[in-house]
Amino acid sequence: MPPKPDSPAAEAPGRDAPPSALATLLGDGRALATLAVPLILTQLAQVALTTTDTVMMGLLGTQELAAGGLAIVIFNQLRTMGVGLVTSVGNQIAAAAARAEKAHGDEQGAEKADAGRAGGHEEVRGIVRASMAVATLAGVVGAVLMVLIGQCLTWLGQDAAVVDRTQTMLLALAPGLLPCLWFQAIRQFTVGMRRPQALLRITVASIAVNAALNWVLIHGTWGLPKLGLTGIGVATSTVYLLSFLALYASAKRDATLAPLLTLNAAKADPAAVKRLIGLGVPIAATYGSEAGFFSVTALMAGAFGPAALAAHTAVNQLVYIVFQVAVGLSHAASINVSRELALGRTDDARRIKNTALACAAAVMAVVGTAYLTVPRLVLAPFMDSGSDRALTIATHLLIVTAFLQFFDCAQNIGVGLLRGLDDTKSGFRITVIGYWAVGLPAAWLLSHPLGLETVGIWLGLLTGLATTAVLLLRRYGASLAAREKAASI
Repeated sequence: MPPKPDSPAAEAPGRDAPPSALATLLGDGRALATLAVPLILTQLAQVALTTTDTVMMGLLGTQELAAGGLAIVIFNQLRTMGVGLVTSVGNQIAAAAARAEKAHGDEQGAEKADAGRAGGHEEVRGIVRASMAVATLAGVVGAVLMVLIGQCLTWLGQDAAVVDRTQTMLLALAPGLLPCLWFQAIRQFTVGMRRPQALLRITVASIAVNAALNWVLIHGTWGLPKLGLTGIGVATSTVYLLSFLALYASAKRDATLAPLLTLNAAKADPAAVKRLIGLGVPIAATYGSEAGFFSVTALMAGAFGPAALAAHTAVNQLVYIVFQVAVGLSHAASINVSRELALGRTDDARRIKNTALACAAAVMAVVGTAYLTVPRLVLAPFMDSGSDRALTIATHLLIVTAFLQFFDCAQNIGVGLLRGLDDTKSGFRITVIGYWAVGLPAAWLLSHPLGLETVGIWLGLLTGLATTAVLLLRRYGASLAAREKAASI
């Protein structure tokens, strides 16, 4: 029987009905964006930071650019792997904070709830201490390796004058690795607590400070010594130290974060340190594997001549910039998965995957449209308009890239989702299969035997990234299903 006209059901039809799929997606999207947008903007600001260094090197001359570029490559490789070691900290913090929140909201009595919350907060503090210990260890080892690698460059056939400048630059950069990784540890703490807003302000400010310090130390203004290329290394290390101090000070002013933030790495629990290293090593290996994959494809592109390498480099830089959107979405989705699973909400963890992929697809569709409709405008900041052959190759590569970026974004989100399950080993294994067992052979086959040259390399990249994305997302779905089955037994 239909409800009477004056009944509540008639006045508000469907009031108790579940929200539509679109409304759910929009709501989830807003929740994800709250965390993802500051992270995306922070990632883009960090790209601007390294770009500033490169521009300053170029102003000093060809040898300085070559030496500085080589030093930055070595520094970034070690920095990236060090960051991988502490990346899981955000997930561990998010899960611990969610358990503390759940205990606080429990209806089993105020005294027991307060005890549960206190235990959860102590767990967070323990993770922070362990993360600082891991960051310190990675920073010291990485700095030593950086100097040793610099001493070995002469054995690799590099120009002696370039090697001399590179070694001096590495000596200036090495001390900066330690505060850089400390900054990353506190960054993961703030992200895990879902309070990353200060990150963007600090990173943007660091761009201006870095540019000013570069100029002052390169040219020796205001009575300071004229350091040239070495000044860029000193400026970079100084900016990392200032950024760490600024983020620490900001967290200490936050009423939620301050009671949980402790830098006493000496009191870190060995078991917690071991767990973070166990989770972090596969992440560091994944980052290193991905960087190596793209480095090998650059060497393959160089075999087809300077124009092909220039086109490859320009398009790769575009992909790198847009990739920061994927990084932000991946981190946000990963943190939210850790939180939802700690609260026992498996269905919400499954929806996070769909929301993150939908957001990524929307952004990539806009970017891809620009690649296809105005390719020369997109390439203008990166390429000389007088190089017709390089522009033609790059334009063809953008057609491939318009589709490749969907899979590049999806595979990065997949790695983050698995990290939310504390499954970092599967992510590493799958990326090795996708990059090296599928992507690299496909790039060689398409570029050489089939004669597609640089376009073939990028079609191989697309194949590898698509394979990786499919395998990662399937693994995530299977892992969630297994958790649900185990919980129901």
